[in-house]
Amino acid sequence: MTAKSSVLARALGVLEAFDSSHLVLKLSELAERTGLPQTTVYRHVVDLVRWGALDRTPGGGYQIGLRMVAIASFCPRGRPLRDVALPFMEDLYEATHQNVQLAVPDGTDVVYVEFLAAREAVSVRTQVGARWPMHATGVGLAILAYSPADVVAEIFARPLAVFTPKTISTPDQLRRALAEVRRIGVAISEGQVTLEGYSVAAPIFGPGGEVVAAVSIVVPVSDSRRAAWAPAVRTAANGVSRQLGGR
Repeated sequence: MTAKSSVLARALGVLEAFDSSHLVLKLSELAERTGLPQTTVYRHVVDLVRWGALDRTPGGGYQIGLRMVAIASFCPRGRPLRDVALPFMEDLYEATHQNVQLAVPDGTDVVYVEFLAAREAVSVRTQVGARWPMHATGVGLAILAYSPADVVAEIFARPLAVFTPKTISTPDQLRRALAEVRRIGVAISEGQVTLEGYSVAAPIFGPGGEVVAAVSIVVPVSDSRRAAWAPAVRTAANGVSRQLGGR
């Protein structure tokens, strides 16, 4: 970000500096992460705090404010889908007692819009609002297998981010993975984001037959029943698709 960016772009850049690894940031850290002068960051922070987009913390830092949560709840791509999907996700959770996730596509990434966490399930790097590349997640592979050709081409045209030794890292690996999703109806992602996680995901379709989301469970790689969860995940995804008017 440069000093010549618009006022709005700089303010949004301040908000974008926060992520799951940086939930609280001090002024100097915001300046470092945005590349803006500290005086400029301070002016934006004052406005953002006044509006409610940021909150002050007792330690002298800043965090995302509750007004952002309220605004995000009105997102039409998230809330209606969550309302429809949540009963099916709860059924899937009761059947498996594992982490259950719902994600939507956004460009070449997926964004998680709902997450049911199991108390004793495998640890995952997922929370509502988290963004991950499609190729590296079960929900992403389930969506990508049925995505428009231009989205697929864009992913194949760029380097694939690698998070573990098991992350899909070459176009050939990705082609094979997508063909397997279309063959069996679910995506399997083993150890791609964390080596301990094994994800089973299935696509959700909208009324026009387009893929609009995916639902998944994440179980430990050591789970001896992991292959048996595919029908349950597929049933949940099909149920959501029917409620949305999809196939």
